[in-house]
Amino acid sequence: VFDNLVKFIAWTLPTNIGEGLVILVAVFAGLTLPITPVQILWINMTTAVLLGLMLAFEGKEPGIMARPPRRPEMPVITTALMLRIGMVSLMLLLGAFGLFEWVLQQGRSVEVARTAAVNMFVFGELFYLFNCRSLRYSIFRLGVFSNRWLILGVMVMILLQMLFTYAPIMNSLFGSAPVGVGDWLLILAGGLGIFTIVGLEKWLRRRAEYQR
Repeated sequence: VFDNLVKFIAWTLPTNIGEGLVILVAVFAGLTLPITPVQILWINMTTAVLLGLMLAFEGKEPGIMARPPRRPEMPVITTALMLRIGMVSLMLLLGAFGLFEWVLQQGRSVEVARTAAVNMFVFGELFYLFNCRSLRYSIFRLGVFSNRWLILGVMVMILLQMLFTYAPIMNSLFGSAPVGVGDWLLILAGGLGIFTIVGLEKWLRRRAEYQR
């Protein structure tokens, strides 16, 4: 239970920090907001339930009973976890802001650019979610499909993002607009980059622990 609580915190904090950084950078730099307040509300309402909540159904990790007892004075968010949260927050900021500016430079509308940025955030969180299934091991060690509730949440989240992007009523409500195949390739590449970098960081940290 404690592990799953920490996993949820490790997953949700970069989202909120990244959103805040996007707004702050845009305001202080005098740039157009890459994500509007109502779009941030959409991200928070959908991902918290469909992605973050599914970590509560995660089973116990391999070797959990072989771990030494946790010291009572040890903080919930360790230094290593704080560094990971900061790293993911920065990657979400760079991915969303960079994609937003790139779309604008292609001469397309601000609505399309914002939709691309929102999807970059959501899919970045989605890929990072698989890293948060364990703070130590990769999803391949746990089993990719071992948490069926999480897989279901991911599938529903993808469906909702398709509606957010392409359904006319959602375009009217949230100021979104259809994006192209090239945009999706960049969005998926950004999400995969987050997954790979965090996975490599976990592997390096675990290797250092073994060497000690």
